[in-house]
Amino acid sequence: MKQPDANFVDRRKAANEAKAALLEKMKAKQNDPATEARRQERAAIAAARAEREEAKRAQQLEKEQQRQAALLAEQAAAAEAAEKTAASEKDRLIAKAMEDQAAQKAKRDARYAARQARKS
Repeated sequence: MKQPDANFVDRRKAANEAKAALLEKMKAKQNDPATEARRQERAAIAAARAEREEAKRAQQLEKEQQRQAALLAEQAAAAEAAEKTAASEKDRLIAKAMEDQAAQKAKRDARYAARQARKS
């Protein structure tokens, strides 16, 4: 069996030492008060951003509700105007029908009067 190369063993040992050093460095950073302060600052910034986004969403929702209310009011006004127009048209047609009936009655009465005049 072949012995591992001394250079390989040294490189492997150096790699393990580097990993251990990085691990120690990370552990030291986790307990560092400056790192914790930065973490809290980032959390505060994220919370403020979330609050602004929520306020923006609420404002957009309010604008959308106002737009919907305005649209409904506009549709109601248009429906009322159409109803008034239809009622006005209906009244006009009723008045015209009454005038036509009155004219027919007047003609009928005139014929009756003419007939009565011929008889007498």
